[in-house]
Formats: sequence, structure tokens, C-alpha cells
Amino acid sequence: MSACAVVALTLASHDARAATWTATSPATTSCSATNLFATWTYGSYGFNNDVWSPCSGVAAGAQTIWANTNSDWGVWSDQPNTGGIKSYPHVTYTVNKTISALSTLSSTVSVTSPSGGAWESTYDIWVGNNAHEIMLWLNYTGTAAGCGNVKPISYNWTSAGCAIPVYTGVSVGGSTWNVYRGNNGSNMVYSFLRTSKTNNTTVDVLAILKYLKNLGWMSDLVVGDVQFGYEITSSSGGMNFVTKAFSVTAK
Repeated sequence: MSACAVVALTLASHDARAATWTATSPATTSCSATNLFATWTYGSYGFNNDVWSPCSGVAAGAQTIWANTNSDWGVWSDQPNTGGIKSYPHVTYTVNKTISALSTLSSTVSVTSPSGGAWESTYDIWVGNNAHEIMLWLNYTGTAAGCGNVKPISYNWTSAGCAIPVYTGVSVGGSTWNVYRGNNGSNMVYSFLRTSKTNNTTVDVLAILKYLKNLGWMSDLVVGDVQFGYEITSSSGGMNFVTKAFSVTAK
């Protein structure tokens, strides 16, 4: 499929309005392919196409990210039905304050997600110079019990290949979650899988960070980027992910 065709499909899902910014990356195995990590800035928010799997030796499909504002952006992605995460197209907001220095850190999001495929719509919050990664899975094609076609990083697994949560039914930050803990080889990862999947919510991020701090899993560290996007493993044939609202309040 040509880049023009990809853009046309994307805009068709967006009421045929021309986006202020678009970037298309090709199907590729090369880490140096065009627009894999294309970026754009809108006010305090940054965007990244973030097709990173070719840099880890996994072939990626074509992908087009588009944006008008932090509350009006999306992605069309055609990722092959193979194992491994291919991309994390996302929006980011930089905080750069310690947990104790924050009185408020919250975020509101509303999206439209596809049926089928293998993916999760998730926050990715980076703390302590990227030593700690907190993922908040809002909607996803796997299960809250750590099974299915997308699974969280975990130290422990069942014989059936499901991730084992450290805690279940944790009510914090305005939702109820199953909590997983593991390491990806570069940093610690704490995954909160919302037990009732949603496309529309407000999250008290600071409450979740304080919860982790109280567990002793991390100390009073600097909160770096609060990211939100779509971690895509498979979207064969092309799928649209549309963000209708996204904002971060930090003070």
C-alpha cells in the first residue's frame, strides 16, 4: 500500500478533515527506515510514531500517525500477525518533579479503539531517569488475569503461559487493577491492568505513584514523561486508533 493510500485511509476515519501533522512509516525490517520515530510538538505535548520493532530485529508493517492537538490525534497501523510488539504511537507530557513535590498529577483520556488485533491502549509513565516504567492498561485484547494475545511483563508465569499478578483487585487512582511486576532487561516495569476495560476515564496518576512508593518498589524519585498511546502487536489489514481527548494536569 502506498503512503498516499495509507493517509487517505487515516483521514477517512477522521471525518475527512486534513490533519495538521501526519507521518507515514513503511513496512520494513530496517531501523533506519523513514519516519519510524517521526515527532511533532503541540504546546506542552509531544507526539511520536514510535515504530521500534525493526530496531529489535522484528519486522513492522506500515503505520501513519496524524495529529491536530493533544485531544485530536490518532494512528492507522497495519502490523503483521506475528509475535512481539511492533510500535507504541503516543503522546507525551513532561513533568520533571519528584513525587513529593506534586500536589496533583492526573490525566483524562477518551479514545475509539478497533475490534480484533492484539494491542493495548496504555499509559507509560517514566520515573527515576527511566529506571521505573509504570504501565496503566485501560483497554486491551488480552485478559486482566495475564492471559490472551497481549500479556504484561512479569517475574512469574503459570504453566499455561499466563503472567501472575502480584496483587489483584487493587482500587487506586480511580479504578480497580490487577498489578504485575517484572523487568524488561533495561528497567523495572509495573503494569496495572484495569479489571474493567474502558476507552474513557480519568486517572489519578499521583495516587498510583504514591501506592508504588508505599510498597517500597520505588523511592521519592523524579517523574519524567507521562505518555499515552497504543502498544500494537498485531493489526493486520490496517486498524484505526483515535484519541478524542487527552490531557495531563500536573502541579
